[in-house]
This record gives sequence, structure tokens and C-alpha cells, in this order.
Amino acid sequence: MTTPIPVIYQDDHLVVVHKPSGALVHRSALDRHAPVVMLQALRNQLGQHVYPVHRLDRPTSGALLFALTPEMATALGHQFQAQQVQKRYLAVVRGIGPEAATYDWALREEDGKRPKAEMPAMDALTHVRRLDSVELPVAIDRYPTSRYSLMSVTPTTGRRHQIRRHLSRGGYPIIGDARHGKGIHNRFFRDNFDAGRLLLAAVMLEFYHPAREQRLEIGAAVEADMAALMLRFGWGGHCPVNRVQWHDTEPSDRREPAS
Repeated sequence: MTTPIPVIYQDDHLVVVHKPSGALVHRSALDRHAPVVMLQALRNQLGQHVYPVHRLDRPTSGALLFALTPEMATALGHQFQAQQVQKRYLAVVRGIGPEAATYDWALREEDGKRPKAEMPAMDALTHVRRLDSVELPVAIDRYPTSRYSLMSVTPTTGRRHQIRRHLSRGGYPIIGDARHGKGIHNRFFRDNFDAGRLLLAAVMLEFYHPAREQRLEIGAAVEADMAALMLRFGWGGHCPVNRVQWHDTEPSDRREPAS
């Protein structure tokens, strides 16, 4: 029996679900063997057409928004294109991340069709904030101990692999990132903490609901393996929960929500 996709919020116009790590948003010729394709699985689960308005990378988990009508898909898609949607992620990274930093390195597209050097550089902006850290008495690389941090990440733009690339270039690659991280640390988490995947989760999504004429803020819990790791490292106080909150004010009028 197929495991149902967890629904965080649903009305007649849209639905926000929790995408598991490893699931594709829609079928891709680059990966024909994904265990779950969200578009098809959610359509079957709800018994109606659904329309994706943004994407999460296959290894990333968390809040994913679908429209339930073409008109709503168009309206929501315009918000993403205009950078009017607030997003927040949690990431477990190598090293003691900065207390707060902004990364604005331009990024070239990585589509695999043309050499990256031939692709135009696009503006990219990512804000990061360290929530907590841990130092383990384990020598993994060339240091006698190993240090890791839990980072809150707020991207303003939505470039492909933006968070992974910006954190890696900043010197704090996300654990489980096979392309931009370091294999020895990824294997350590896989073998010792049952965390053998990208530790990046979309935990907050806020946008304007055109039908309700209010802003809708969705909080999403992290998956069980990431929650267990956070508890083990003493980071349990930062574990988010599923929540739904409506706002009449603009996001700039409010402080960033707690984890």
C-alpha cells in the first residue's frame, strides 16, 4: 500500500503538502526511477488535477505548494517569479556557521546540456543564520574534533541548487550533499546517525492567497530522521511543527518566525 502524502493545508484553490526526501516534483527524463513523483501521487490521492507552482530538489524535503486550478497556478506562479514568496529552510552543515551572513554570489545554470561556463551568471541572494552548533569528539578529517551547525536559510531568489551552492562556497557545505559537500562527512552521518541523505528541509512557506486576500504562512515539520538527529545533537528546541497561520500584514512588518 502506498503511503499517503501528508497534507499540511488544503482548500478549494490550493494544497500544501510535505514532500519527502527522494521524491521528484514531476517526472524527469534525468531520473526515471524515482520512488515517488509528487504530481502523479498527489493527483491520485486527491482525485483531481494538481498544478505545481514551484519545485524542491529531489533530496530536499518539506513544504511544497500545488494549485488546484489553472487560474490559481498562474496567480501563484507570478508571485514566485516576482520574488513575493517567503521561504525558509533548515540545513545541517559542516563547521561552525556564521551567526548571520548574506551570500550574493551570482550563479550559472546547471542544466547539464551546455558547459556551465557558457551559461549566463544570474543574481542570487541567500540569508543565513546559525541557530545552534555541536562539536563531536571524533576525528573525521584532519582535525581532532568535528563541528557541525544548524542553519536557518532564507533565499530571496530561487536559482537551481542555490542554497547548496551558496553554503558550500561560503565554506559550510550541507551534510549529505554529494555534489557540493565532502564525502567523508556524508558517510559519517550515514553510518553513525542513519542520516544518509541531504539534510535540507523547507520548513516555512508564506504567500498571498488570492482567493482569501490574506497572506498564508505554512510551517512544516522536518522528517523523522532529521528530527532524530536534531534531538541527538541537543537541537530539539529548533524542531519545527506543522502549522497554518493567516496574516493581514505584509511579511516585512513581522519578525522571522521561530523554528
